[in-house]
Amino acid sequence: MVKCRDVMDVMERIAPKRLAEDWDNPGLLVGSPSDEVRRILVCLDVHEKIVARAQEEDFQMIVAHHPIIFRGLKKLRTDLPDGRLLGALLRAGVAVFAAHTNLDSAEGGVNDVLAARIGLDMASIAPFGKVDSLSESLGRIGKLPMPMKAKAFAEQVKNKLGVANVRFVSGGNRLVKKVGLCSGSGAEFIERAAMLGCDAYVTGDVRYHDAQRAAALGLHVIDAGHFATEQPVVGILATRLTKELAGEVEIAADNNSKDYFETV
Repeated sequence: MVKCRDVMDVMERIAPKRLAEDWDNPGLLVGSPSDEVRRILVCLDVHEKIVARAQEEDFQMIVAHHPIIFRGLKKLRTDLPDGRLLGALLRAGVAVFAAHTNLDSAEGGVNDVLAARIGLDMASIAPFGKVDSLSESLGRIGKLPMPMKAKAFAEQVKNKLGVANVRFVSGGNRLVKKVGLCSGSGAEFIERAAMLGCDAYVTGDVRYHDAQRAAALGLHVIDAGHFATEQPVVGILATRLTKELAGEVEIAADNNSKDYFETV
């Protein structure tokens, strides 16, 4: 019989909590370590459709990337979105575990999955951002097998991530060979990418003045969106959990969630 604590132990091996940023809130956020687990749903975000699926399909545990509880709660009102979700989870007896920045930084985590998906040579991958070891960092830096024109690389990122569009910032005429990346929201590392000699930087949530700064630094930027740069890890994580738990529980990956942003 698998308990919630067994899944927690596996997740600690996959994404050690020590790798989480100080401001983060990973770990078991709803439920008890002693809860019995027969079915696990892996997802990016815990939203109403995920909770409804967990209830309807008898999942006892959700493993998510984004924490459902991020800042301190002062009230739990079920007429408001957060309280409604938490109330539904508690009533259904569904546990929620989150691996956030620790999964970003972990070897084989969100950023390694993104690097592989957009076509970087994985033999060239090195840490980027806050470095705890040779393989653990909030982002990655690597190389393309062959240099590309910047807009062709942006098109490649778009196609590999399966999105309708990406936002592109031109850093001039330089070809793209060396690429920095940080999944989700990583505009804070634009200067670091330029300092490390990157030709292009892939991330999400880039603001106007971030783009202005990148252009001035001569750095191409591809903003592929928060969702698209992180969602690929969901299927990979589900596969790793299946292997680690050796068929003792049934694990499903959420492939139905969509980006909140649409192009009109």
